[in-house]
Amino acid sequence: MTRVLLVDDDEMSRDMLSRRLIRRGFEVTFAVDGKQGVEAARREKPDIILMDMGLPVMDGWEATRCIKSDDAIRGVSVIGLSARTMSGDRDKAIEAGCDDYDIKPIEFDRLIGKIERLLGLPKIQVR
Repeated sequence: MTRVLLVDDDEMSRDMLSRRLIRRGFEVTFAVDGKQGVEAARREKPDIILMDMGLPVMDGWEATRCIKSDDAIRGVSVIGLSARTMSGDRDKAIEAGCDDYDIKPIEFDRLIGKIERLLGLPKIQVR
């Protein structure tokens, strides 16, 4: 089963996205700030991380840099997520180490396509 670490401080976003991922067959664990996200990545060794960029304690930019600088977890794919639509945010996320970037509100099928591509998964059938 593909393990997803969802790092998001917004409870409604976490709940909505995690339920949809679970219905598609993913195992989902959570963190609510960047520091917890880095710790959970080290502990859980997920296959992919969905990282909100606007997090408390440690933002998603710094959390991603920490993950990508850690030899044990640097190979984990990270998709940066943000409600901000400022020009340059995608480039900033990629520079921080994100493997891809998406904006909120999440267009779920597009996000699934990015997950499939990054992990080399076959197309997931809609249930």
